Amino acid sequence: MMKLPLTVHLFCLLLISGSALAQLSPGELAAVHSHLEGLSNCTKCHTLGDKVSNEKCLACHTEVKARIDQKRGYHSSAAVKGKACASCHNDHHGTTFQIVRFSKEKFDHNLAGFPLTGAHTKKACIDCHKPALIVNKAVKSKKFTYLGLSNTCNGCHEDYHQNTLSANCTDCHGNDAFKPAARFSHTAAKFQLTGKHQNVDCQKCHKVTTRNGKKFQEFTGIPFGSCINCHTDPHKNKFGPDCAGCHSGESFLAVKTISNFDHSKTNFPLADKHAALTCKACHKTSITDPLKHSACTDCHTDYHNRQLSSKEGITDCSACHSTKGFNSTSFTIEQHNEAKFRLEGAHLATPCLACHKKKEKWNFREIGIRCNDCHKNIHENSLDAKYMAGPGCENCHNPEQWGLVRFDHAATAFPLSEAHTKQSCRACHFRKDPEGRAIQVFTGLPKTCATCHTDIHNRQFENDGTTDCLRCHVAARWKIDTFDHDRTAFKLDGKHKNVPCYKCHKTVKDGPVTFTLYKIKDTRCESCHL
Repeated sequence: MMKLPLTVHLFCLLLISGSALAQLSPGELAAVHSHLEGLSNCTKCHTLGDKVSNEKCLACHTEVKARIDQKRGYHSSAAVKGKACASCHNDHHGTTFQIVRFSKEKFDHNLAGFPLTGAHTKKACIDCHKPALIVNKAVKSKKFTYLGLSNTCNGCHEDYHQNTLSANCTDCHGNDAFKPAARFSHTAAKFQLTGKHQNVDCQKCHKVTTRNGKKFQEFTGIPFGSCINCHTDPHKNKFGPDCAGCHSGESFLAVKTISNFDHSKTNFPLADKHAALTCKACHKTSITDPLKHSACTDCHTDYHNRQLSSKEGITDCSACHSTKGFNSTSFTIEQHNEAKFRLEGAHLATPCLACHKKKEKWNFREIGIRCNDCHKNIHENSLDAKYMAGPGCENCHNPEQWGLVRFDHAATAFPLSEAHTKQSCRACHFRKDPEGRAIQVFTGLPKTCATCHTDIHNRQFENDGTTDCLRCHVAARWKIDTFDHDRTAFKLDGKHKNVPCYKCHKTVKDGPVTFTLYKIKDTRCESCHL
């Protein structure tokens, strides 16, 4: 029997009635292939005289072919590669037949080219394989498919960083959880974390804000060229923007030792004595601790115990002292004379401490303004109180020269005249006690000459216990040039007028006293003339 070509057979089949054709078909196609029903469509899947062709399947299912050509996905895996499509996806089993059939629970996702790890293992297939996540337009129109997904993180997850970071999320994140970003290492960033920065919470620098109406955390575009980009400059740029010149990342409180630090840039320039101090002399706890420095007493003890004030125009130590040292003072005599006690005479040369620091403590208030507040009253009770009234010592003395006394002796019961005016006060008013110490006698002094002068006549002219020298002598000149002998019991006449005094008035001795005898008891001639 002659064998006819396959084309003849097909042609004959076309002439057969519909019922006959239905009997020739293995069965109805699945719903997704229903548009291929009919003998005229057989060659769209089948090769004449042969089985279903993979090429014909892939010519229609281009999305699968593209992945195979790229050697990606499940159909390029070792478990599937080289198999006939029909071995897994055969048809003609009815319209409700599921061409794509496999066990979701047993499916090895590693074969799909996207191993499920971490949190992905807890997801249901539909969580990822859903139309909303299909990015391939050719696949998106299909009612059911596991294809068309992107294998990038952003294919399923919203890009929280809004394209500001790498699209490869796994550079920072792991599959277990997005937070924390376990794979991120700040060493890969432009800003290396050292010192205290290692312990700072991320959000301190990477602020959470809103961008495009969504929550957004800044990770890029954050300025870091200077410390003041993040930290407030407490120095207000006095020392420039280079904080690292003094501080380190270990701690702002740990300041580097800087030998050439320019303190003049601070609010307290160092000069004179201050310039020689070490930093710790003032910055005792930490060099960054704020120091009060508006007044000298912020650092120095007020040795004046707050006795000085604005009353004298003194608002601070600098009103009198300088940074060259406290030992010197610029407080002027003119300033001192504004106070209750004016400096005059010898007081102008008196050092401050002579009056204001008599003991251990400086005193400026209520130290007295009378002479005896500072000076010992050497007269004590030897002067009548009436002479100490009023200004006191100034009644007799003056600050120019204390020994120059200007007391008016006429106010006493013994006015001074003649030679007495030339005598010093001490000559009359100072005596020596039995022990040889000088004592003063101002009150109660007798007015007799013998009070001050020695009676060289050994009381020859005493009358009622008193010798009146002025009967013979005068204050102007003590030596007697002329004596009226006629007033005595022995008048001089004849030759007696020319006899020298000493011829008759001999020097005699009465015990320890030697004197000239004027009171001659025996005036007979034979007492002198033999």
